[in-house]
Amino acid sequence: MGYGKRIDTLCSLLVLCKTFADVGCDHGYCSEYVLQRGLCENVIFADISKGSLAKAERLLAKYVKEGKAKPSLGGGFYGVPKDTQQVLIAGMGGSEIVGILSDKKYGFLPERFVFQPMHDAEKLRRYLIENGAYIQRDFTFFDKKYYDVIVGRKRTDGETQTYTALEYEFGKENVQTLPEAFVARTKKQLGQIDAYLQRENMGQESRQELQERKLRLQEVLGVDYERTL
Repeated sequence: MGYGKRIDTLCSLLVLCKTFADVGCDHGYCSEYVLQRGLCENVIFADISKGSLAKAERLLAKYVKEGKAKPSLGGGFYGVPKDTQQVLIAGMGGSEIVGILSDKKYGFLPERFVFQPMHDAEKLRRYLIENGAYIQRDFTFFDKKYYDVIVGRKRTDGETQTYTALEYEFGKENVQTLPEAFVARTKKQLGQIDAYLQRENMGQESRQELQERKLRLQEVLGVDYERTL
């Protein structure tokens, strides 16, 4: 079953594990994906919305009955054991994901994770790198709109990872390989900035910020931007 490009892309990044948590599960499609394919033995699907969780419970009723899936009503990692091997969080802001990971009572860094922040991806990248994570993939894809996805795991003893300022802002894989969706989004952002800069009533500080942003966007695209215009 195909769930649409966004869900299919996220699910394709999940790997075999014993325990999996779908945090902010909404309809429960990603939990269904891993259970149907035998990617995990036990699933916890969690959501703060009673209505969303009820939809997921209906979809996953067979697996709940078999003891392979368990619902959890609550925010963040409430109800999610700290030894859960793989966690998916999609459709929340990067700041919200950081809040879940850093929560003093329930927060933890999973052994493996797939995060799809709707915004504030830079803040999430910085938190992960500074708190023991190794980012394996970090790229943009398109499905009616542009999405960032960050895939990684806990760092092993002695392992390090560094990000440049541009990689923190835009994503390491985007900066290094310039995938099609990232290039398209960046060109769109450059066009929007140029349109804003045409406004005569813009304050000097705002204009300066936009000009600096434009330079960073041009820098990350480099010669490829000029060649593909």
